[in-house]
Formats: sequence, C-alpha cells, structure tokens
Amino acid sequence: MDRRTLLRGAAAGAVVLGGAAVGVGVGAPAHASGFYNPFTGYPISDGWQEHIDRGSLGGIDYVMSVGTRLPACGSGTIQNIPYNGTGGHTVTIYHPNGYRTQYMHLSAFSLANGTAVGAGATVGLSGGAAGAPGSGSSTGPHVHWHMINPSGVRINPLTYLAGIGGTLPKTTTESDGIPGPIMWQRAQNWLRMDHGYTGPIDGVPGVNTYAALQRAMRGYGYTGPIDGVPGPNTWAAVQRLAAQWGYTGPIDGVMGPNSWRGFARFVNQDRFDRTS
Repeated sequence: MDRRTLLRGAAAGAVVLGGAAVGVGVGAPAHASGFYNPFTGYPISDGWQEHIDRGSLGGIDYVMSVGTRLPACGSGTIQNIPYNGTGGHTVTIYHPNGYRTQYMHLSAFSLANGTAVGAGATVGLSGGAAGAPGSGSSTGPHVHWHMINPSGVRINPLTYLAGIGGTLPKTTTESDGIPGPIMWQRAQNWLRMDHGYTGPIDGVPGVNTYAALQRAMRGYGYTGPIDGVPGPNTWAAVQRLAAQWGYTGPIDGVMGPNSWRGFARFVNQDRFDRTS
C-alpha cells in the first residue's frame, strides 16, 4: 500500500495564496478543541523567554524547512492575515473557548477565511526564508507560534498545554475504517512514547514514522529491515496487532477498512491522548 493510499481522504484542502481561496478543507466540529503541540520533534531556535528578553511580546520558534505543513493545535475557525508586519503571513485560529492561536512567517495559507477546522488539519505551510514573500522579519526558515487568551494577552502555548495536559482527539478511523491525519498523529504519539520516534506529531507518515512502526512490529512477527519503507510484511504485523483489538480478517499484508479499524482501536487508547 503506497503513501497516497494511506493518506486518502486526509488532505486538508487546496492552497490559498495572498488570501484568495483556491479550495476549502473541512475539519472536525469546532466544539472540541483537543489542544496539543503539533511541533513536537522540531528543534526550538528561540524560546518564550528569549523573545521576551529582546523586547518581543513572546513566542516560540520551531526550525523547519520551508513548505512544512502546519497542523492546527486545536479546533476552531481560520483567519488569514497576509503580510502582517514583522510576522509576515500569519494564520489565526479562533478556538471555541475564546483563545486564539497564531502561526507566523508562512509561505502559503491552506484554507479560506472562516473555514472550520479540527485539531490536526493543515492550516498553512511554513516559511521564514530571509526576504521571501510572507517571511516578515524572519532571517531563516521556521514557524513562530504563540497563543492569545480571552483577555487579549499573548501567552506561552507550552505553559497553556502543561495546564490542560495537551491532548489529541480520538480518531474516527475506529468507526469509518479510513486512515487520516488524526489516526496517524495518534500513531506517531504512540511510537514517540514507546518506540523511539523523534519526528513531528503531524499526522503525515514518512520514513521516520514507518521505521518506528517497523521497530514496534518486531513484537508482532515482523522480521524485515527497519528501512522506513513498509510492505506486506510490515502490514501483516500491523494486522496481527489489530487482531488483538477486534480485527478478524486475514493476515495477508493488505490493509483495508477492517484492518484500520482494529489498529485505530489500539491507538485510540486513552494513554495515547497526551502529547506533553
């Protein structure tokens, strides 16, 4: 099964450039915020206090290559602010609890103003290359992240998450059998907690995610290489795992809706909710 098949139905929508919508993504209902840190696994170049010390109102800078997908840290409604002063292209997520999240220095917006998104939906692409459109005052590729509380005060999102325990929403794959970003975020979180995965919790599986999955599947009969390229032997091991969570189909290495439902029951365990 190739990566495109795995991600079928997971796309958040077409790119929005300069505030003009090309396509609109559909997220989960905006009443369940499910806050979490979507940038776990990326290095921090400037923390909250470093921003304060140089006169900024505060923020956290995560280093990542230009064009990296930026997942919503919680559900809400999108507002895009092109060329937002020193912040450059900025996306704001208005959360149901009155808080706002902002990502700055984007290279592109992904959704139209007013789009309702669920936690994990892609809301933009990172930027920050010096002098590039949308970079603002950034001198190198990264995303700047901060939150604003209901009183209008900018706050440290990591402090906020520590207070609420930053949690991932449950994946609907358990009922519909369709693997999507939330399922893969939960899988990445499981692999981070139990099997040495150090990449981002972004719901987009790549070589590092699959390599960690292969390590985890050693306990379910997988004997192939840890190369991050899953094949029938990897998926047969995943089916053996899924069989412990209600899957009753063949162990044939071909993932289908029933295989994914069993796997999703496993990653939907409460212990994989927390990302902090």
